[in-house]
Amino acid sequence: MSPSPAAAMTAVEKRVLYVAIVASFIAFLDGSVVNLALPAIGRELGGGLVVQQWVVDAYLLALGALILVAGSLSDQFGRVRVLKWGLAGFTATSVLCGLAWSGESLILFRGLQGIAGALLVPSSLAMIVTVFTGPAQSLAIGRWSAWTSGAIVAAPLLGGLSVDLWTWRLIFFLNVIPAAAVWPVLLKLHELDHERTPGSRIDAAGTVLAVIGLGGIVYGFIERGSLGWSAPQVWLPLAIGAAALALFLRHEARTSAPMMPLRLFAVRNFGWGNIATAAIYGGLSLGFFVLGLFLQQVAGLGATTTGLALLPPTVILLLLSSRMGALAGRYGPRWFMTAGPLLCAAGFLLLMRVGLPLDYFGQILPGLLVFGLGLAVTVAPLTSAILGAVEPEEAGIGSAVNNAVARIAGLVGIAAAGLITGPEITTSGVVSTVVVTAVLFFAGAVASAVGIRNRPATAGVE
Repeated sequence: MSPSPAAAMTAVEKRVLYVAIVASFIAFLDGSVVNLALPAIGRELGGGLVVQQWVVDAYLLALGALILVAGSLSDQFGRVRVLKWGLAGFTATSVLCGLAWSGESLILFRGLQGIAGALLVPSSLAMIVTVFTGPAQSLAIGRWSAWTSGAIVAAPLLGGLSVDLWTWRLIFFLNVIPAAAVWPVLLKLHELDHERTPGSRIDAAGTVLAVIGLGGIVYGFIERGSLGWSAPQVWLPLAIGAAALALFLRHEARTSAPMMPLRLFAVRNFGWGNIATAAIYGGLSLGFFVLGLFLQQVAGLGATTTGLALLPPTVILLLLSSRMGALAGRYGPRWFMTAGPLLCAAGFLLLMRVGLPLDYFGQILPGLLVFGLGLAVTVAPLTSAILGAVEPEEAGIGSAVNNAVARIAGLVGIAAAGLITGPEITTSGVVSTVVVTAVLFFAGAVASAVGIRNRPATAGVE
């Protein structure tokens, strides 16, 4: 539909890109926007580190487990229709989170919010893949990647401002504004939907097994911090979770309507791209979760100051990601996906100098600048490589699988943070975390270099 990235976008393309960015942005934002609000939430609602971890992971767990079935819903019922469901549910559950009266109620509402958020992401990206073609698609994905990945890094600032200006509850109430702004535009895209495929069905058994599997493993990792490995409350959920995930893979290989078609992983760029995604987004979530808590709880920075301190990567990402997406569309994603994570790893290794008293400009900023450059080089080529490997009619499930991998990697990374730092955040714990994070980014670079291939300009789906 778009012959070149330089050509002016049509009205439909502009609406699609606007809706896709806003809907995905708020879904990704709420995965980490609470990070700098966790100390304030803990002071008001109690529960310690376990509640803090679950406030983050309840959302990521629901998002990661259900985003797969959401991709199937998107392909069956239509992108716009599923987006409407998700946006309405996300707005309602955001308000409930803002009204939470206890740690348990906030965790429950965050889980419900994650269910609604799962409906937003695959439909958004699938619309871009369906409407944009050729180099214009790479440029559009670059813009989408810049904003959605920027949400993860910019979230600390928004969370910090909310805590310092009023209350942590504001971060949830603010979701109403972009949801209301995008709703009228979304209504104008109804013509993009198609009728449901006759005889199609939802993989209910796969959904249940995925939720049990992921929930058991995440619960075990989080509870290990306070109970130890020998406690049945730890090893039993881990065992049940591992068994459920094994059954999930077996079921997906045999069912006629899988929520995660395993055959997609046989496509080279899709399979290796998702391996790289797991390492990269696991490192991203782990590193910024611990770094944000360190700057507040150990270095003594305020919530807003911490948000500003972590902002430079977001600025770099927004400035460069679209350009990197266009370049990857022209030259291929392989070496962008290799060089970018290596820069990210180098940036985190520069943070090993962190200590007290804190010297932000000497200890923190150089690493964040290098990391931001690496992230900008990585995210758009990564998304383009993975979605370019699947047929357009499977864009919904392809996007869902990739985003599920990213969210699951993030929630496991956060759940495992206590294994690296110990029960409390310390300077030595942060140093250990940045090393582990750098190793994860390095693994993403190796996976990209080994597995990703640039398609010839005339090639079809690899």
